[in-house]
Amino acid sequence: MKKISRRSFLAAAGLSVAALALTACGGSSSSVASSVASSAAASSEAASTSAAAGELATVEAGKLTMATNATFPPYEMTTDAGDIEGIDVETAQAIAEKLGLELQIDDMDFDAALLSVQQGKADIAMAGITVTDERKAVMAFSDSYATGIQSIIVPEGSDIASPDDLAGKKIGTQRGTTGYIYCTDDFGEDSVVAYDNGLTAVQALNNGQVDAVVIDNAPAKEYVAANPGLKVLETSYAEEDYAIGMNKDNTALVEAVNAALEELKADGTLQSIVDKYITAE
Repeated sequence: MKKISRRSFLAAAGLSVAALALTACGGSSSSVASSVASSAAASSEAASTSAAAGELATVEAGKLTMATNATFPPYEMTTDAGDIEGIDVETAQAIAEKLGLELQIDDMDFDAALLSVQQGKADIAMAGITVTDERKAVMAFSDSYATGIQSIIVPEGSDIASPDDLAGKKIGTQRGTTGYIYCTDDFGEDSVVAYDNGLTAVQALNNGQVDAVVIDNAPAKEYVAANPGLKVLETSYAEEDYAIGMNKDNTALVEAVNAALEELKADGTLQSIVDKYITAE
């Protein structure tokens, strides 16, 4: 399990926990489903949440189906054994336990994960999803559970030292993410290349096909650590709030997930999950 340095997590809750959430995930177009068993017995702390969940309408009875994109460590990633792990995965598992449900994880492209909750094919989407006005028009969101940073990856020796220096450069991003949206808004579509996932964008940077990559800080640090000759600029591109995406019509689930999140923040569970994957600076 890899660890990275952290800055801020749970900013919305006012808790002193650090993390850097990712904006979005992208990966293989094929969908891989895995099921993670949840404890049926609710703790005393979760009794009210679990009881309220008894009447929840979910895609599959007794299960909480999570759509994700497992290509963005440390939030969601696939192990050598083929299991999906990470901060978002363990957070979803803890929520499912509080709701008395079994967690099922469906791995897919980021865009597909967003659509899956809109179309009622998944109950929740967790993939470092940024809350935007455009997304709020078609999805419901939980309370924010993380504050993330969009960072810029460049080669060592690059003349790019700040977001303003991206003008006139070719910028790699992940398709469908806020990084892509920000860059196209700021520099025009002709300056931005959209890739299926962050790893492919970084490979393009290594190959000289783009001058920089804009992506969330957490995976950015992972990619830089694995690719000597690259660095993350100290100046960030943007800061964002992240939340769990759900279907707009399932207000009962939104309320239940928010109640579970509140308990996980209050009892320290969420912080302990973050501490497994992210080290303090």
